[in-house]
Amino acid sequence: MGKSEAIFTLRLLGLNIPIYFSVIAQWIVIAFIMLIVPFLVRDLKTVPRGKQIFVETVVEKINSLVKGSMGDEYKGFAPFFGTLMIYLLFLNLFGLTGFRPPTADYSVALGLALISFVLIQVNAIVHSGILGYFKGYAKPFWFMLPLNIIERLVVPVSLSLRLFGNITAAVIMMELLYEGLEFLSHSLHLKLPVFAAFLPIPFHIYFDLFDGTIQMFIFVMLTMIFIKTTSEH
Repeated sequence: MGKSEAIFTLRLLGLNIPIYFSVIAQWIVIAFIMLIVPFLVRDLKTVPRGKQIFVETVVEKINSLVKGSMGDEYKGFAPFFGTLMIYLLFLNLFGLTGFRPPTADYSVALGLALISFVLIQVNAIVHSGILGYFKGYAKPFWFMLPLNIIERLVVPVSLSLRLFGNITAAVIMMELLYEGLEFLSHSLHLKLPVFAAFLPIPFHIYFDLFDGTIQMFIFVMLTMIFIKTTSEH
């Protein structure tokens, strides 16, 4: 698992910028996506087959999810949510490589939540105009202004803590499992691979694959809901 210490320091414009494992992991995910996407969309045919069927199915499902959750008016958000879903899914599944998922670093979760937060506010301004946007803070009654401000500001905190908390909990559970297996193997004077080879597999399926996918879906769906409700109220 990745540690919290900086892997190396990048000097830029006179500043020393520490580069942590979570940053490197994100670079790896970005590079992987940039390599695999051109392969998947190469030589597209009028009649799809093979990998093109898979790509078109994914695109159609994302478009349907956006339109079904937000309405036709918001279908232009499909590319953003498609990118977010793919990127966040790979970040959450990074634990399958044996390293700590980047989203178990709160700075990563908060960064993603802030991107969603900015998008939510910008879309509300575009939808309602500057004046309508600020008027929305005083709805339905003017004395609701402080509560409405808090409600808006708590969005990135809520999104980031939910993602970070669940992914970190899954990481801790897997670490405890491996530490327990190691203790058991030493107690019974057995080699660790006897236990570790097969027993952790269903736990990886649940905590890494299933939980990682669910947390991606929850993050995306909440962002959709916040965009729609903020712009319409």
